[in-house]
Amino acid sequence: MAIPIPSRQLFINGDWAEPLLKKRIPIINPTTEEIIGDIPAATAEDVDVAVQAARSALTRNKGKDWAFASGAVRAKYLRAIAAKIKERKPVLAKLETVDCGKPLSESEADMDDVVGCFEYYADLAEGLDAKQKAPISLPMKTFKSYVIKEPIGVVALIVPWNYPLLMATWKVAPALAAGCAAILKPSELASATCLELGEVCREVDLPAGVLNILPGLGPEAGASLASHPHVDKISFTGSTVTAVKIMTAAAQRVKPVTLELGGKGPIVVFEDVDIDKAVEWTIFGCFYTNGQICSATSRLIVHESIAAEFLDRLVKWSENIKISDPLEEGCKLGPIVSRGQYEKVMNFISNAKSEGATILYGGNRPKHLKKGFFVEPTIITDVTTSMQIWREEVFGPVLCVKTFTTEEEAIELANDTQ
Repeated sequence: MAIPIPSRQLFINGDWAEPLLKKRIPIINPTTEEIIGDIPAATAEDVDVAVQAARSALTRNKGKDWAFASGAVRAKYLRAIAAKIKERKPVLAKLETVDCGKPLSESEADMDDVVGCFEYYADLAEGLDAKQKAPISLPMKTFKSYVIKEPIGVVALIVPWNYPLLMATWKVAPALAAGCAAILKPSELASATCLELGEVCREVDLPAGVLNILPGLGPEAGASLASHPHVDKISFTGSTVTAVKIMTAAAQRVKPVTLELGGKGPIVVFEDVDIDKAVEWTIFGCFYTNGQICSATSRLIVHESIAAEFLDRLVKWSENIKISDPLEEGCKLGPIVSRGQYEKVMNFISNAKSEGATILYGGNRPKHLKKGFFVEPTIITDVTTSMQIWREEVFGPVLCVKTFTTEEEAIELANDTQ
């Protein structure tokens, strides 16, 4: 059954606005490789408009509408957003799945977390009221000292495509709870649910300009946000390469930056474990969300005395992972998000082979799926610490394996990462 894709514009100043240069980006379903819709593509011109809207939202009515409203007022809006998301969960979960390829069960869990996150920060927003003007005792009675918590201002929130709405919420909810005005830049590879957040904000009458949503390409929208003189803080989740550019741009204005970047996480398995449980956690740690997680435990470091048995059971588990259209019931592994990412993952596997590693399991497109950006869960052994597969983040369902003898060796291997 086709999932309808809403046709949206940019969300600026509380309403939909066509991009000034009228650019749009196709949405490609990673399961079918077909174009199923499109999203607006913001450029520097749209960023200027959104930043102005955000600044106006902070100063309107001398800040009483938002920035200096009570935390309880802001909490009311956050709870209203949470309630609307909860109401729309079935539609939003399917939209997330066709947009980014993660199994529907995972998208449904993400929507529950989105609701929980808005509710959590609503509670914290209310809690701010009691903390305002907290007195600090000083040794001199001539002076009085208080702590006043104020929003930092206009914040740029740049998020990736692996948890599109959930990662957006991790940034949007605290920013709004604190009284900031935000500009959200979702990934051009998965913006559909983030745009629906704009419609939710319209329905709950969130004050205009408090949240603006600008999908678009990194060099056109993201770079303009990072370097904009009237953006007060940047929060970015994504690649280290992009983070360097953002930090460089922010440094020109001594602008605070929060970064959550890539990883090459280890899972260390000692000889005294419950092997079946450890195998299950290893599979979960590396293959959940199609392996596209910055905290994925993509390096297995296993004690040499149990390695053969552990790998044997790991292969058996992998053989039972259902790889299918992510909308199908029971799907555990869907497609990689895009053709570019699919090719990058396959190149990692190919390079590992050419460097002398062994593909113990997987490494190919599943035979029963002729279309879509699918990669089998892949286990790579005979790895050395100088190989690309050990050193660089794959961001796909690929696990590399090394054995160890002593605890000291295990810790050294675990820490052997940039």
